[in-house]
Amino acid sequence: MPRSALTLAALATAAVPGLVAVSARSIEAVGDVDAAAVVDSESRHWVVRAPTNASAGAGLEAEVGLLGALDHYVTSGVLPFAVPRVSGSATLPEGGRAIVHRALSGVPLDVDVLEPGPGLAADLGRAVAAVHELPHAVVDNAALPIYTSDEYRERRLVEVDHAAATGKVPPTLLARWEAALEDVSLWRFQPVVSHGDLGPDQVLVRGNRVAAITDWSDARVADPADDLAWLLVSAPASAVDSIVEAYQLRRTELTDPHLTDRALLVGELALARWLLHGVRNHLDDVVADAVDMLIDLDEQTRDPE
Repeated sequence: MPRSALTLAALATAAVPGLVAVSARSIEAVGDVDAAAVVDSESRHWVVRAPTNASAGAGLEAEVGLLGALDHYVTSGVLPFAVPRVSGSATLPEGGRAIVHRALSGVPLDVDVLEPGPGLAADLGRAVAAVHELPHAVVDNAALPIYTSDEYRERRLVEVDHAAATGKVPPTLLARWEAALEDVSLWRFQPVVSHGDLGPDQVLVRGNRVAAITDWSDARVADPADDLAWLLVSAPASAVDSIVEAYQLRRTELTDPHLTDRALLVGELALARWLLHGVRNHLDDVVADAVDMLIDLDEQTRDPE
């Protein structure tokens, strides 16, 4: 049963000396985590997160370690945006702990407003590139996953195989995915530090700047295409060149001619993951939604006869 906002507010009060909660509301969180936004007696805004199981607790602990390392790069200006800075924690009766940090300023990104040129689209490209320039040690020291390019291609192949086993992926779409995954030249990339779950809710903006990036629990060393996929798929076509150009200019020694090709493929494979989520959790509405989107994608990308 999810923890109530009041329960989470009490945990925040226990975690941070001087924090006296006066209001709280439940908010959505990534993964198996309960979360609440809390306002204290000094009108300061906080976020408290508590894991719902041991696996989520381990993930949260790894994220806390990563955030501690990222804070150095924020302070030094290497990362041009804020990340959560943990202010305290409270031990949970069932094990693990809740963590508390100040709420970050900014509003979730609306990709529909992105325009070509030197504004927000370009700043998004630079922000993603700054993450990809971080040393692998920040992930390694937090005990988060590190993959080689071959290992990551194999993970994608397994993902497609599982989706194929459902019998719900159109054959022509499946064949195109398999061909792309078997083309090893497409997967010759240098792994980078990757956020792993970037989307509009994780990117907070102010005006034409990226103000903060949140939810780092899926960080890893992996394919740089993962962090670009959602932008290339969902941003207005007119803004994509500005994102990619700014990203490329910010990267050092970038030699990855198939980066955008993989990013577009990763965006498509998100539908396979959505399908598998529905199948594994017996969510008929999710499965139906995924099947409809897969059929649409197949029709849009199929070669004309």
